[in-house]
Amino acid sequence: MSRLSHSEIHMVHRIGWLRAAVLGANDGLVSTASLVVGVAAAGSGRPEVLIAGLAGLVAGAMSMAAGEYVSVSSQTDAEQADIARETRELKETPEAELDELTRIYMERGLDEVLARQVAIQLTAKDALGAHSRDELGISETVTAHPIQAALVSAATFAVGAVIPLIIAALVPAAQITPIVAATTLVALSVLGGLGASAGGAGIVKGAVRVTFWGALAMAATAAVGMIFGVTVG
Repeated sequence: MSRLSHSEIHMVHRIGWLRAAVLGANDGLVSTASLVVGVAAAGSGRPEVLIAGLAGLVAGAMSMAAGEYVSVSSQTDAEQADIARETRELKETPEAELDELTRIYMERGLDEVLARQVAIQLTAKDALGAHSRDELGISETVTAHPIQAALVSAATFAVGAVIPLIIAALVPAAQITPIVAATTLVALSVLGGLGASAGGAGIVKGAVRVTFWGALAMAATAAVGMIFGVTVG
């Protein structure tokens, strides 16, 4: 194969949206299924179970969107503040910044002469980009965008939350708890495997860790429902 035609697809380019998507879908599935299982285990009827689940879907999707937006916005604000400071330092003390970049490359294994040459060339091409990437650890490749993260989280939360609601609406009322729990565990294992695959990690490991925590959450809410539950009627 010609070197000119060689191309690589790196999973790190997906981090910005993949984290929000996996987190949203996982939270939607686990939280809504746990809510449905808990309410059903308390002896409530199908209408009450579905209302509780739907309320959990709406509240959860909005909460995920707001949380992701605020979280990523705070991260972006901090990054922009660091970049502004670095821009000022490059303007006021360029030689000191060049020395700093040289030391960074020396710490990574380059000898002093080569490190200096690399620092000079990168500074000449894009000083701020070099310092942002190598000194601050800020890269456009792994930077998430607040609105993108919020929308992806809300949408994937809703998709995940719909699954236990559909199951609860279709199965016999007396079987809501076991069937929703079993279906959710299967869906979680698939979701964990897909998320791990999209990120380049081991599929089995991703499926097991997601399924374990989902099972723990549903067991806890089911126990609460059985202990404190009363029939709503």
